Amino acid sequence: MGPKYVIGQRVIIQPVSEGVSPREDDIKRYAGQVGEVADFYWISPRTGQVFYIYNVRVDDERKEVVVHEDEIEACLA
Repeated sequence: MGPKYVIGQRVIIQPVSEGVSPREDDIKRYAGQVGEVADFYWISPRTGQVFYIYNVRVDDERKEVVVHEDEIEACLA
């Protein structure tokens, strides 16, 4: 299975968990913001499993935020 999002695609950051770690607290700051996928890569911790990680450039700050695939959704507007 390939990546769900592609470079250049606009997405909305939607964190799935409530600040359990410093990383999740940092992502929560960007909740609801629209950004653009700048890059992505995959990891495979176990044979047969593949997880995609995305660098999303946030519009307001032009900062890249690293998010998991389930923490973003496609921006339709």
